[in-house]
Amino acid sequence: MKTPTAKSGRTPRKSAYLLPNLLTSASLFAGFYSLVAAINGSFIPAAWAILVSGIFDGLDGRVARITGTTSKFGLEYDSLADLVAFGVAPGILAFTWGLQTYGRLGWLAGFLYVATTALRLARFNTLGSSGPGSKDFFIGLPCPSAAAMVATTVLLCHHFGILGPVRHYGVLLLVYSLSFLMVSNVRYHSFKEVRWFNQHPFRGIIAFLLTMVIIAIEPKVTLFLIFFAYVFSGPLLHSLSLLRSRKKEAAVFEERQL
Repeated sequence: MKTPTAKSGRTPRKSAYLLPNLLTSASLFAGFYSLVAAINGSFIPAAWAILVSGIFDGLDGRVARITGTTSKFGLEYDSLADLVAFGVAPGILAFTWGLQTYGRLGWLAGFLYVATTALRLARFNTLGSSGPGSKDFFIGLPCPSAAAMVATTVLLCHHFGILGPVRHYGVLLLVYSLSFLMVSNVRYHSFKEVRWFNQHPFRGIIAFLLTMVIIAIEPKVTLFLIFFAYVFSGPLLHSLSLLRSRKKEAAVFEERQL
């Protein structure tokens, strides 16, 4: 029995279900291309392919919700594609670009990244919106953002003339930190519903255009800064929240003492 859409009450055509899955397939293709490019030592195309995969991944879910064609098959297919595009692909890119020279410590870091991506996806699929957070937040760093952090780091180094494989402990620290954040309880804003844009549509368009212009000036630098700020925002807000809660507890304790 087919399920009618929420808006019109009509049953979506079978062809409508094809579009989200095609977008997921495009995301999977970009992730696989990134794998091939990284193995062949083409680190810059591999990094760009991960970012392209992120664009398709952001589109497939939205298209499915708009057209009312969400399905269990689509959710499972999307998760499998995400594991390849945002788990295996950035893990291999990080290993071939900056972890290979560390031997066992390097490939273990790459494996940990892939494993925590799988755990992050499994937790998200299991808990869904009933997890320990609202629809405005993700619990743990989203794996597309973690993958984009790896990709933009490669692009930033290329911008500053660092070509080929690198050897720096910062790469190890980055991969281990991203792995931890993906399975942590740190909250990250989902940006699924930005109320400011709904309340100020004209200003929202201007802000969007300005953002695109800023990114276009020097994409390798601006994209890195954007994703770095997002990755860092989680621990920062988490620390501020803990600080506020401790201040409240201290104030309550002082009142009881009086």
